[in-house]
Amino acid sequence: MRQFATGVCVVSTYEECEAGRVHDAITVNSLTSVSLAPPLISLSFRSDSGFLATLMETQQWGISILDADSERTARLFARPRHEREAALRSLPSEAGRLTGALLFGASGWMECRYRDHLVVGDHVMVIGEVLGLGVHESPSPLIFLQGGFHRFEPQR
Repeated sequence: MRQFATGVCVVSTYEECEAGRVHDAITVNSLTSVSLAPPLISLSFRSDSGFLATLMETQQWGISILDADSERTARLFARPRHEREAALRSLPSEAGRLTGALLFGASGWMECRYRDHLVVGDHVMVIGEVLGLGVHESPSPLIFLQGGFHRFEPQR
């Protein structure tokens, strides 16, 4: 799979606590389009992921599709949860108007709600219905290939 180039996203969700809403976000490269009508996507997480447990409880999330200038963001959210908490406080974000999940400056974004899931090996594939989406012009996408981040320059 190191030879298969993928896009890079930050997925965010939250949990409601007595003290208020607590957000979490994580870098993923497993985003896949599943259906256009209705609009469905999938994401895969390790079965033992704490982020997955929160996402399954909330059943809502935001997806920020990163551009090549967002490698720092991707690296920050690829760290353990306690380090991601610091990134959540330091990076600009906004709450999605349909889910309340955080969205980060990105070339594209989606807000989703839980539709289904499938346990596959040591991962869980979560299928979400896309509630809203948008795009911003960006120079090039951030991709993950051979264990590292790369810039892809599309020919125009």
